[in-house]
Amino acid sequence: MKLRAPTPDDAAAVADIYALYVRETAITFELDAPCAEEMRARMAAVADAHPWLVAEETDGTIAGYAYACPFRPRPAYRFAVETTVYLRPEATGRGLGTSLYRPLLRTLEAQGYTQAIAAIALPNEPSVTLHERLGFVHAGTYDRVGYKLGRWLDVGLWQRALAAAGDPPAEPLPLSALGGPYLE
Repeated sequence: MKLRAPTPDDAAAVADIYALYVRETAITFELDAPCAEEMRARMAAVADAHPWLVAEETDGTIAGYAYACPFRPRPAYRFAVETTVYLRPEATGRGLGTSLYRPLLRTLEAQGYTQAIAAIALPNEPSVTLHERLGFVHAGTYDRVGYKLGRWLDVGLWQRALAAAGDPPAEPLPLSALGGPYLE
């Protein structure tokens, strides 16, 4: 298994993995699966600010991906990120979520982001377990805020400190400022 930054050519595989979660689960609140072009645009929109990682099998298959994105759009939130991970069903249970998340979190720390937030549709014990294993703590729950697959769903927020919050805080670094491939 090789972890690497995605290329635009990976967008179709990423869209394929995500489509299953959109169509068949309440894990994501999207109702229509984005196409490869939309995923390519999402990756490009945060290209130098927020890392994306893919896990590539030896045969070239993308088994999963993880990424960070802005936590909220207003400027005062720019020191916090939202993180997530998605795996092909056959890739679960092998520690791949942890393998993707650890370098993602290290990269965010190196960039100087101060907080990582995971929004988890509940119930989702595997995701809760993964996040808590990586140091996230439950920060609260929004009750019945999403409606999908014929039912109301809660969203739990898990939070993990990444770097000290200075006063005033230093602006997060772009990925290009880290000096080389950010997976190292």
